[in-house]
Parts: sequence; C-alpha cells; structure tokens
Amino acid sequence: MPNDYPQGVDMAAAIAAGFILDRRDAVPKLIGRHEDFLFVTGLAGTARDIAALTQDGAHIYTMAGAMGGACMIGLGLALARPDKRVLVATGDGELLMNLGALATIAVLNPANLAILCVDNGHYGETGYQKSHTSLGVDLEKIAAGSGIKRARTLASETELAAGSRMLREGNGTAFVVLKVKPDDPPPYKRNMDPASCRTRFRGALLGGLRDLAQRKRPNERRKFM
Repeated sequence: MPNDYPQGVDMAAAIAAGFILDRRDAVPKLIGRHEDFLFVTGLAGTARDIAALTQDGAHIYTMAGAMGGACMIGLGLALARPDKRVLVATGDGELLMNLGALATIAVLNPANLAILCVDNGHYGETGYQKSHTSLGVDLEKIAAGSGIKRARTLASETELAAGSRMLREGNGTAFVVLKVKPDDPPPYKRNMDPASCRTRFRGALLGGLRDLAQRKRPNERRKFM
C-alpha cells in the first residue's frame, strides 16, 4: 500500500501513540454548528480546518506568523464579548510556543471561552518534525495543572459527542485536546491578507454589538465607531 503521508512521518508509531482520528472528519463533528462561535485560530493547519468548515467566514480571526498568540487573543476576545461563545482552535506546536497562556486563562476563567487543540504530534508547517506531544508531553495534564478545571483528551470517534458538549457548555473555560493523524488539513484556499481578515472580523464584531444594543434599547439610537 502506498504511503500517502508526508515524508518522514512514521504513521505506525503515530497510530500506536493514539494519533488515529482524521482531522478532516473529526474537527467538523466536534464543533458542529460553527455559527455559534467566534473563532480565533492558530497557524496553518487549524486555520485551514476552520476556514474549510466556515467557508472562510467573517467570524474567524486567524494568526499570521504570530506563533503562540492564539490563546491570549481568544482570552481577550472572550473577556470583551461575554455575550459570545469564543472558540480558540490551535495546534500542538502553536500552543507549545506559549504554555504560560494556560495559567493566565485558568486564573481569569471566562465561562464563554473554549480551547480546542488539534494535536497531531508534529510541526506540520515546517516539514512534519515531531513535536513534544509525540515525545511524552501531555497537554491535558498541563492545562489541568495550570488550573483549568474542565480539560479532556479525545482520541476516538466515540468521545467526540462528549467533547462537543464541553466546547459549548459549562461554567468556566473548557480545554479539549483532539488527537489526530499527522496528515494534511482540508485543502482550502483561505484569504491570506491579514489586513482584510482583520477588517472583516471587526465588521462581524461591530455588527454583533449593534444587534445587542438593539435588543437592550430598541428605541434608542447609538453610534458605533
């Protein structure tokens, strides 16, 4: 049988370590109705996962070269918009770049924030070198040790429904690790212009603020800058 996986990836070892799910199927099943979230994504793989799921929707904000920043931007967004459910979708490599973010998130513990780490055990953007999670590092235990009370690792199809509920429910931040095979994300061509994406996302946020203001004060006109 031909090897369809990137050069240098030992798939037998990856499967033995529990990296067995296909991200192209598991991520959409886990997230479900994407319109229920504001998304902040990490680099490359997870950016394409969410762009394909949402058809590059206005409600996603993607990191471009800012490795390690996804969780903290998601935290700021969750604190600024407590009326919205914020989902950070990032990868193991991007998260490993700034593990201290988990401690800050645990202390502040916004109830409307969820973090999904799509963990393939490799640095997919730079040649599929093994990441620390292929070598024994457990991101769920790091999150729990940081103080995040709702943390879980998903490694099989039967666990996806419970993981989906965690992303949507609960009184406090949720942290979910999704173990997937080290193969490619969906081949979706997303908008790569950071300024355009920022403006698009800002428009989606301001539109939401207008809707919220109308619900609170239907007879009062308000100006949004």
